[in-house]
Amino acid sequence: MALETVHIQEKVTNQFGTQVRCFEMQRDIFSFEADASIIHDVIRFLKEDEELNFHFLTDLAGVHYPDNDDDHQFAVVYQLHNWVENTRIRVRAYLNQDPEVATITDLFLCANWMEREAYDFYGIQFQGHPQLKRILNMDEMVSFPMRKEFPMEDSGRTDKDDRFFGRTPANC
Repeated sequence: MALETVHIQEKVTNQFGTQVRCFEMQRDIFSFEADASIIHDVIRFLKEDEELNFHFLTDLAGVHYPDNDDDHQFAVVYQLHNWVENTRIRVRAYLNQDPEVATITDLFLCANWMEREAYDFYGIQFQGHPQLKRILNMDEMVSFPMRKEFPMEDSGRTDKDDRFFGRTPANC
């Protein structure tokens, strides 16, 4: 029998109270938010609870929301899978402008590379990570390329024609 989302929400809420919130279905995946300060405990609970049994970390990714307030500038999104019940879950932890969160490499070995990628592209610091360093970009880089801190295009460029990119000027 598949895990009921109401049951998952009750178990998580009973364990963590108001530090977890915004429970909803998003594209057939049960999702919720957790405070960054307890994310390690939440992921451990989802993995080790005998009824929940989320033993597989499908993905861990960083996200940058430049238009959000300072305490919600970045997020780390964890996607877990219960193979027995074929149930997926997504947990999001929002971070401030200096993104920092606890590593989960002690819970899932595959998180090592995923956390390094989130660090490399977004600058998210994973406290306790065994070897947090760049994974795809050069070590000498001082910026984090997936942060939305720079304009997508140089408005002063004259060497390109918007028609070739599927865009036409408004006066045409």
